[in-house]
Order: sequence, then C-alpha cells, then structure tokens
Amino acid sequence: MTGTVALERIVIVLNQPQDVVNIGGVVRCMKNMGFRWLRLVSPVSFNADDITRLAHRSEDILSNTRIYSDLNTALSDAVYVVGTTARMRGQHTIRSDIRTVAVNITQQTEQGIVALLFGPEDNGLDRQALDRCHVVLRIPADPTYPSLNLAQAVLLLLYELRMSVIPSGSVSVASPTLPNAPPVNATQLETLFQAWERALHAIDFFKDRDAATVMRPIRTLVYRARLTQREAALLIAMAREVLNYVQRHQ
Repeated sequence: MTGTVALERIVIVLNQPQDVVNIGGVVRCMKNMGFRWLRLVSPVSFNADDITRLAHRSEDILSNTRIYSDLNTALSDAVYVVGTTARMRGQHTIRSDIRTVAVNITQQTEQGIVALLFGPEDNGLDRQALDRCHVVLRIPADPTYPSLNLAQAVLLLLYELRMSVIPSGSVSVASPTLPNAPPVNATQLETLFQAWERALHAIDFFKDRDAATVMRPIRTLVYRARLTQREAALLIAMAREVLNYVQRHQ
C-alpha cells in the first residue's frame, strides 16, 4: 500500500472538543500534513466561517467532517483505535515510543480504518473512552510540563505518521490477520465485550471482583489478538451459549 493510501485510511476523532479555536487548529494541522477525515463527537457549537478564519483553504476538510452525538458511533467502522493521554490512567498500558507507534498505525491501515482519538481539552479521554483504544499513546514531552495544546498533540502525531511513509513512499505491511479475512471493527468488539461481561455475570465470576477492572485486561488481550470478524463472531456465540446454558439451568 502506498503512503498516500495509508494516510487516507486514518481519521482524526475529537471527543467533545470545547473550543472552536482548537478545532480550527486541528483542521490546519490536518491540512499541513495531508490528512482529510475529521470526526467530531458532541463538539462546541461552531460554523464553517469560524474554521476557515483559523485554517485558510480548508473547505475540503470541512466538507469531509462528520459530527456525531456519541463516541461509539464515531468509532463504529474503525478496526484500530489509538488514544492519547498526558496522564497515567489506571490499568491502561501507555506507549511513549511515538515513532514506533506511528509505523504500526500505518501498517494497521492495511486492515481498514484507523482512528486517532483525542479527548476534551480540560481532562482528556476518560476511562470509558480509553477502554475503546487498542493502544494508548503519551507524547514524550518534558515531564515537568507534559500537557500539550490539542492542536499541538494532533500535529506531532500526524507529523510522525507522515514521516513514517515519506522515506520510501510506501508502507511494507505484514498483515496480522489471514489473507482476505476482514478484521473486526469497533462495533463488533463492543458486542463481544458486552456478551462476555453478561456471561461472566451469569456464572458469578464478578462476585468478588469489580467487573470493569476485570474487563480491561480482557479488552487488552482481545485488541492484541487482532481478531477477524469470523473469530469475533465465534467468541460472541460462545459467550451467548454460556449465558443461555446458565439461564436454562436456573
């Protein structure tokens, strides 16, 4: 896959952006680095003129911008989600090797849409949003002042992504899934996690455990496995059969 095609499969998702100046700054960064697809989840109210005053000649990106009322829908077609954070958050494994992650992101585009997820300016992504991420990235800024402006964080990651495909003009991809096997998307993954959480509740697995705490490493394991749609369907069917068995014998 050529570098241009790889970047075409990357979407930038801003979750609840609070300042139109930051949205405009992100659009400008996208224009600078050659990215086209922006998704906004419950953004602050704005109009196109607000953006074009901050990012000249960005009408093409605005025409490709989609607004969503919830994060699940915004990520529904993504096969790989990369979150960003400036903080250490609970059980989530945080990566700071941004250049290695950038190469991995461009490789994942071989499987489908990759979403780069950024949180609100005040508190960043919450735990529920981070749970949706296959990998969580922390940009290695000075630890005495690690918080970046939203547009700055977007620019740094997009720059590294662009640089990861510039040297040869293409990305050598070693596909993590079987040839011609469509990868599972975010909506299917959530169905899988919900099915197994219900099944584990049914067998009292959470009796002495917090469900959310147990499900996070399960999410990490599943994300690492890079399931195909067929594999995910099998796991969902297994979970549902466990639940049906318990209900039949109660």
